[in-house]
Amino acid sequence: MRLVPVLVPVICGSLFLTVACGQDRPPELRTPAAPVGVTAAAGSATTVHVMWNRASGKPEVTRYEVYRGTTKVKDVSGGEHMVDVTGLAPSTTYVFTVRARSAGGVLGPPSRRVRATTPEAVATDSRAPSRPGPPQGTVAGSRAVQLSWGRSADDRGVVSYDILQGGSKVHSVGGGQTAAVVTGLRPGTRYSFTVRARDAADNVSPASEAVRLTTPPGTDDGRGTAPARFRATTRRTDGAYYIDLAWVPPRADGAITEYEIHLDGQVATSLVWGGTAPQDRAEYGFYVGREAGVTHRVRIRAKLPDGTWGGFSAERTVTTGR
Repeated sequence: MRLVPVLVPVICGSLFLTVACGQDRPPELRTPAAPVGVTAAAGSATTVHVMWNRASGKPEVTRYEVYRGTTKVKDVSGGEHMVDVTGLAPSTTYVFTVRARSAGGVLGPPSRRVRATTPEAVATDSRAPSRPGPPQGTVAGSRAVQLSWGRSADDRGVVSYDILQGGSKVHSVGGGQTAAVVTGLRPGTRYSFTVRARDAADNVSPASEAVRLTTPPGTDDGRGTAPARFRATTRRTDGAYYIDLAWVPPRADGAITEYEIHLDGQVATSLVWGGTAPQDRAEYGFYVGREAGVTHRVRIRAKLPDGTWGGFSAERTVTTGR
């Protein structure tokens, strides 16, 4: 049941005071603030890219809900701050808002309303835009960079540009822009950014050349990016052996949705969470063969929201059949 703040008179000596009972709630049951910095820009004739600033402080936000008009269209992790809304109609103006939900399940008020208009559809367009010109960049403090690039050409027009770091999309701007500020980075970290152009038919250009930038040191230089409390055990099921892993995801400025598992010094597999990524404890098991008495070394690392790989966990040694 959701608690509602009620104002009640309280007698204190000869004074009457007004107390908001809701202020005595645990932090997770308080109402989150409306997200700020919300923007929306068409990504193609049928998509719109919505972004907002991540919430900080209390209560902790575990989910964001994205609305098109009064209809909820996306539900994303509290660590994320952008989403592509797909399946839209061409040549249509849409209104979007974002709401935050706390760890206690309390839904906050909607953000300010933002509008985006999808361009008209283009028939039988299979030609991708040209490769954007080489990007340039400068650091802007220890957690942001400023990027610019050469304009891409397209016979029907460029609708948007995607900014990628290490193969991960970290930002998007409209086709009329050739500059962006990328935030949410880590101090003391080396980055490699590329840019891709996209047209109304969702054709994507080749990636631009890379620009490499290093953020200056700060209070958070990346220590603690490795998964913690990493454990590995073996089990036998239907005549085969498996390694079961458990760990605590690193705390990062965003959701951790991808991990890389190393077995005996080599990449064994990549793990990508398709639904809500775990925040407090993660588990995963994988097949290693049918032979008993085989010793393996295993460790894991996370792909951070800024597109870089975090540090490796402690390495564990396990033996099948024991």
